[in-house]
Amino acid sequence: MYLATFKIGDKEDWGIVRPELGLVCPSGVWLGESALANLLEFIRLSHDEEKAFWCEMPLPDQRWLTIDDVELLAPLPRPVRNIFCVGKNYLDHIEELNKDKDISGADTQYPHYFTKATHTVTGPFADISLHSNITSLVDYEAELAVVIGKRGINIPEDKAMDYVFGYTIINDVTARDLQRNHNQWFKGKSLDGFCPVGPWIVTRDEIGQPVELNISSRVNGELRQSSNTRNMIFSIPELISILSQGLTLEPGDILATGTPAGVGMGFEPPKLLKAGDVVRIEIEKIGYIENRFIE
Repeated sequence: MYLATFKIGDKEDWGIVRPELGLVCPSGVWLGESALANLLEFIRLSHDEEKAFWCEMPLPDQRWLTIDDVELLAPLPRPVRNIFCVGKNYLDHIEELNKDKDISGADTQYPHYFTKATHTVTGPFADISLHSNITSLVDYEAELAVVIGKRGINIPEDKAMDYVFGYTIINDVTARDLQRNHNQWFKGKSLDGFCPVGPWIVTRDEIGQPVELNISSRVNGELRQSSNTRNMIFSIPELISILSQGLTLEPGDILATGTPAGVGMGFEPPKLLKAGDVVRIEIEKIGYIENRFIE
């Protein structure tokens, strides 16, 4: 299933999307009196055998809407917790940011986890401020994100995929100068709007295993990043298992899995974002997000 959160006029709703048909089924049409308040509540109940709301895909009828009738929001527009992220999870990305250094001893024994604040989350097609009053080096990072479906701690690697609800797309927008100046990643990655997400969550069954998806980014139509998630240093099961050691994961948690080579800072000279630039992130079997950057 493709599950989205959207606005119809002033009302926020969620439901099923049929991208190939350009149609949206609101939650009330799909689940009737059992409809839940939001997509997060559905995720929380999706692994509860006594309260499971899974059902067969409804057939389109006159109550469905066209995608043009709604404004797609981030699938989980108000995350309960910070977005979990992984840095340096593609070797070619490590290489592009360390051109003059010997990376033979690069620290790839453990994943590099960090977080982005919840207020960074914005819609898949929203405009994003460059915050030019405090940064001049804004960059893009195409990433596959994993949405956790059930609570777990100390999850074994061979059971980790059982905790995946689905997948979505993230642009891990980054202020490189703030990242450098503060000697850590949180501040430079947590400016308002620096995490467009969407356009929907694609459930695990739609993707299959192993998760080997083409991933790309384009700026004003120019291809910048082009890779496949098979090239990640740490796989999705490894990332979930290691993150969960002593740290309880909750339904609705989002884990961004890292970005491949081709970010703006990796070019010589760098190709950082400027006002008017449009960044499109696309991942096979999911779709794309596209955001314009403004002053």
